Amino acid sequence: MSSTLRVRWTIAPAIAPRPFINCNRCGGFRPYKCSEKFRVNANGKRIDVWLIYRCVSCDNSWNFTILERQNRHDIEPALLTALESNDPAIARRFAFDAAALRSRAGRVEGSPDATVRKELLEGEPGRADALALDLRLKGTTPLRLGRLLAGELGISRSRLQALDDRRRLTIEPDGAKALRKPVRDGLAVRIDLAKEAGCRAILSAACR
Repeated sequence: MSSTLRVRWTIAPAIAPRPFINCNRCGGFRPYKCSEKFRVNANGKRIDVWLIYRCVSCDNSWNFTILERQNRHDIEPALLTALESNDPAIARRFAFDAAALRSRAGRVEGSPDATVRKELLEGEPGRADALALDLRLKGTTPLRLGRLLAGELGISRSRLQALDDRRRLTIEPDGAKALRKPVRDGLAVRIDLAKEAGCRAILSAACR
């Protein structure tokens, strides 16, 4: 009788997306990195807020608009306090909103570096012969699923492909083509490892 090890992976991009801005100091487009500092400007009851970015080459600044001419009374007090105090969690939340950043800057560069938090949901590595992964993504990342699985499970991408060829790898909802695409929130990966060499090592790596 087969036994399945069920694990949830929460993937968090390690580096915030970087917009490419025409730097008037460098004289061309350069990547800008988030400073994790806000600029808050009050004009009467109206509030403007920007997240400050810096050119990686010369430290020139660029302001990413967060709030524009917003009535103070329409802003949640806790949010305004967090913006005024440069709260790191709030800065990260806005910095990792790649869609909003792209709408302002056009070109945005993501990093494949990510951290993976693993939570064992059911089963024991020493007694299982199948792996079921529930993938959760915080933010956006260009990291491809195949690279993520290979790196975290300690196997090669060619071996992943071989598992798929033998119908031992299933990915919902996108199928095996998801291996060549960036990781998406909500993907479910199942790998049948019965009689596979190194089965125990792979299952152990899945949850630690």
